[in-house]
Amino acid sequence: DVFKTLSALQESAGAGIAGADGTVGQQDMGPPTGEPVSIEIAGEDPDVLRSLSERAVSILLSSPVGDRLEGLESDMDDARQELVIDVDREKAALYGLSTAEVGNTIRSAVQGAEAAKFRQGEEEYDIVVRLAKRYREDLDAIGDLTVVADGGIQVPLSSVASWYVDEGAGSVNRKDLNRVASITSDVVAGANSNAVLGEVQRTLTEAGLTGGLPPGYELRYTGEQEEQIETMQFLTNAFMIALLLMGFILISQFNSVVKPFIILTSVVMSTVGVLIGLIAFRMPFGIIMTGVGIISLAGVVVNNAIVLIDYIDILRERDGMDRRMALVEGGKTRFRPVVLTAITTVLGLIPLAIGLNLDFFGFFARLDPNIFWGGEQAAWWGPMAVAVIVGLSFATVLTLILVPVMYSLVDDATDFFRRHFVRQEEEKAAEPPYAGPVEPKAGRRPERETVVAREELRPA
Repeated sequence: DVFKTLSALQESAGAGIAGADGTVGQQDMGPPTGEPVSIEIAGEDPDVLRSLSERAVSILLSSPVGDRLEGLESDMDDARQELVIDVDREKAALYGLSTAEVGNTIRSAVQGAEAAKFRQGEEEYDIVVRLAKRYREDLDAIGDLTVVADGGIQVPLSSVASWYVDEGAGSVNRKDLNRVASITSDVVAGANSNAVLGEVQRTLTEAGLTGGLPPGYELRYTGEQEEQIETMQFLTNAFMIALLLMGFILISQFNSVVKPFIILTSVVMSTVGVLIGLIAFRMPFGIIMTGVGIISLAGVVVNNAIVLIDYIDILRERDGMDRRMALVEGGKTRFRPVVLTAITTVLGLIPLAIGLNLDFFGFFARLDPNIFWGGEQAAWWGPMAVAVIVGLSFATVLTLILVPVMYSLVDDATDFFRRHFVRQEEEKAAEPPYAGPVEPKAGRRPERETVVAREELRPA
């Protein structure tokens, strides 16, 4: 097993070498991403950044989550010894010297200055003049240096400057114009990176490092988590765009809004089956592979719902069946194609979900298929296969039960609105406009009285 081999290498690498720290990582698959655990502390003072990064590393190593971190380190290099020259500007000004002249003198003595070039054939070499090695390594010899001022006056360096040895920054890293200290780590073989990162965040929060930073300093989590957030946003947008496009196509084909609503509702409800399957099989929600599985699942669920609703409409329009008989007959007739579609898809993805590996080249060449279960491919493709298998099984039940029920409820609601609202609007539109009361003409009785008089004169 690749995970057992990786775990054994992580435990043994560098264990027998004093002072050595060995790090063994898994080969990256797909586009390059950051480390599973990547913490950035941004600020201005390098000393404060170094102190905060060392504190964060110490907290993580001493916590229980430290056993599942591999290669935890900070990119803030250890301080290096450096010689600091402190020039007294007032004294240097008395001799007509500047800090640049003092610095150039020391640089020429230690690093050297190009005096000429030596040419041999077509090759050309620089001739560098500097102090001998024994003088360059002796701090007391620096006091014997002299700086040439205007007029050729040689001023001893000790008269205008002092020097001492101090610790300087090993490196300065910047991101978005801010100084940043990065803390990175991998996870041990077999551990879920998102779960480990969650424990790291809780550990630093409980230790007071997340909310207890000095003013002007910020702690943020980047690396693989940042990539996952961007990927999740992309897949979410892709899923919504897919639903929108499917809705447009269904509305144009069914010439209705309620039927595409029923179909798309079954698609959204199928994601519940995906979550149930991941919980049942205790598998993590992989942002990339599980997201791809949900998007691919939507296409199959839409096809099954279209087949069922379209045949119900055909039975009602062509054969004149009532709604109940059309729902029952449509479910009986389309039961076989819907179930067969689900079964063939599920059976085809089971080897991918359980990690069944078969060496076809070895099987045909040497009759050695080398069949085994699990492996690295199962960990990568397993969440996608389980998402489609369980989601499609759950969606098949939804298609055969929920879709007819929703069809009946929506049809009842449509009839209700048509009876109480659409008919009233039609009746109002058919009535003539109201022109006000009609007054009788002069010298003439009202029409009602004339009719009554005629009825009275009519013989019994």
